[in-house]
Amino acid sequence: MSSELRILHQDPYIVVIDKPGGMLVHRSFIDRHETRFVMQTLRDQLGQHVYPVHRLDKPTSGCLIFALDPSTASALSLLFQNGEIEKQYHAVVRGYVNSADTIDYPLKEKRDKHEDRRTSEDKPPQPAVTHYQPLEQLLLPIPIGNYPEARYSLLKLRPETGRRHQLRRHMAHISHPIVGDTTHGDGKHNKLFRQELGLKGLLLRATRISFIHPVNDQLVECEAGWDELWRGVIQLPNWTVV
Repeated sequence: MSSELRILHQDPYIVVIDKPGGMLVHRSFIDRHETRFVMQTLRDQLGQHVYPVHRLDKPTSGCLIFALDPSTASALSLLFQNGEIEKQYHAVVRGYVNSADTIDYPLKEKRDKHEDRRTSEDKPPQPAVTHYQPLEQLLLPIPIGNYPEARYSLLKLRPETGRRHQLRRHMAHISHPIVGDTTHGDGKHNKLFRQELGLKGLLLRATRISFIHPVNDQLVECEAGWDELWRGVIQLPNWTVV
């Protein structure tokens, strides 16, 4: 892994980076053994303090925005709260998904006992909406469970809301868990990708993000493209367009 983070956009107020999968955004009590974090790495790379305005789970890779001053951080946070930042993800899920649809399924807030001590455990489920569209399907001639072959779908995902683990929980809810998800996924399929294909990691990537710049009112559009893990996935034979 390179010591520097890939920068997708930078101006005097905002920087957008391509977050590597498996890297924490900031220090956490959950992973005390980790020594490398996005915030500290980016701060050292830029030579200035950075302010996080949203988060990506540790195993999720792709577009991640930081502000370079507190005022811009507040403005970006407001854009997120108002749903004015458009996010697009790609994911590989178990099974064939044949048509586009929307998941409108409220999610109970996941409380982290170390980082969310002020979050009420009795808080009711919060609205959560995810749009998904199948792009391609993959058939692997590898027996799994009671089936003679394994089937997967490449999806484009667009969340309207930003609940913790929303995409992972929503896809599991409709019985198409994301490959590589060790919390909400299917262990047999995760193992197949690791051991049979040599592809280890969560197959969820924030591939695109766009918003109106809160300072200069210009459109900012960033695309992360594929990283090493995803290039290995896309290059697998037998992908067919839905």
